[in-house]
Amino acid sequence: MFNIAGIQMTPIMNDIEANLKRGVSFLNKADGEADLIVFPELWTTGYYLSKEAFNCLAEPKDGRTITTIQEQAAKYRAAIVCPFVEKTQNGKIYISAAIIDSCGELKGVVHKSLLWGREQQIFEEGAIQYPIFNTKVGKIGVLICYEMEFPETSRLLALEGAEIIICPSVWSVAASRRWDIQLPARALDNSVYVFGVNTVGNNTCGKSKLVSPLGDILAEASDVREEILIRAVDTEALYWAREEVPYLEDYRTKLTPGGTTAPIPTPIY
Repeated sequence: MFNIAGIQMTPIMNDIEANLKRGVSFLNKADGEADLIVFPELWTTGYYLSKEAFNCLAEPKDGRTITTIQEQAAKYRAAIVCPFVEKTQNGKIYISAAIIDSCGELKGVVHKSLLWGREQQIFEEGAIQYPIFNTKVGKIGVLICYEMEFPETSRLLALEGAEIIICPSVWSVAASRRWDIQLPARALDNSVYVFGVNTVGNNTCGKSKLVSPLGDILAEASDVREEILIRAVDTEALYWAREEVPYLEDYRTKLTPGGTTAPIPTPIY
């Protein structure tokens, strides 16, 4: 068993310092209750900014945002998924998410590979790669917002052994029905926990939620207000669900788009 927390917040547009201060405040309010904490996509900058603004706000992976959150992870002994706008050494700008372990170690950074709408004119596309990260709470994968809308991405993570898929998002009010359908579908189809953490306000639908491996909504936040969504996760229930509905056991790699080499994880009971 472990506790997972989602920081559902309304970013202040174009103000990293203010958002970072508020993010640390949310962590203080969680007060060590969570083993894994997730911030939403673009929480330090806001979403509706120009290409020029994002270029000015973008940071390296060892910049102020990530180093600050690394300190907080070590302080609270919690793994943290921290999205940020990243500028790489070659000057490219990505929507990224840093995976930080409970000792404050940066386990890795993923780049959003599937960009929605206007994002395509602002950011670089990340590689079609979906790694697994071993953390204190187990094996996690990260899909950033629009990446969750494609069934293949979650399937690839499940085949690599993901136990929980984290989805930091800026999901709009107009697309809220897709949020309600697709997160449970990805969880059920792949026998994994799915934890979607969304922004709220500024035309986003909130409703951060934890979904069980059988597609049940275990916890859901408000659609109109900021809050910290905290819920216990039972890893043993994951493997019970995989025994009850053996999708992964019965899966055939010929169904995997692009090849047959993806491994199938061995259930651990």
